[in-house]
Amino acid sequence: MKPSIVYWLGDNLYLNITNKCSNQCYFCIRNFTNGIAGFKLKLDHEPSSKEVIRQLSNHINRKHWNEIVFCGFGEPTANLDCLLEVAKWISKHHSLTIRVDTNGHGYLLNPGREVVKEMHNAGVTSLSVSLNAPNEKLYNEICRPIFQEAFEAVLKFIKEAKKMLNVEITAVKVPELNVEEMKILAETLKVPLRIRNYIQFP
Repeated sequence: MKPSIVYWLGDNLYLNITNKCSNQCYFCIRNFTNGIAGFKLKLDHEPSSKEVIRQLSNHINRKHWNEIVFCGFGEPTANLDCLLEVAKWISKHHSLTIRVDTNGHGYLLNPGREVVKEMHNAGVTSLSVSLNAPNEKLYNEICRPIFQEAFEAVLKFIKEAKKMLNVEITAVKVPELNVEEMKILAETLKVPLRIRNYIQFP
């Protein structure tokens, strides 16, 4: 089966633009399977913006999509220039909302770049930030980031992002998670919290 750069679930169209990730979350679906819903998401190469746009243009008019979501088997901001070019193309040719599902490491992955501002200017309308833990210790245990002080960097990213974009934080309901502590952190950050189901694999 050929890897999918563009795939769909329900009324959302998804863009799988990289398999690179700066976290190694123990619960991540990509540790256990090659894809979801009949789509193979393990890429054999890093797609260019032209390649993404070419495939996207084959599917974007097939139905009325609720939104376009940058979300696949990697961290979208690890392929930032591609993300920006594709978002600009979508904004220019279609009146669809654009969401990025991210681990919040955008500034760490792209030092010196104004990542949030660049995404906003490209037409991104919302972010879903996978925070997954209410404190640094648990974050490091669950998400196993490659960066030092990643948790604090994600909090900074969230605070910057909500100045320009609609932002929610998410957490997977793993056994270690204290949901009440997550709710308190979300209230402190003044952003909505969405708890995601923990899918256990054999």
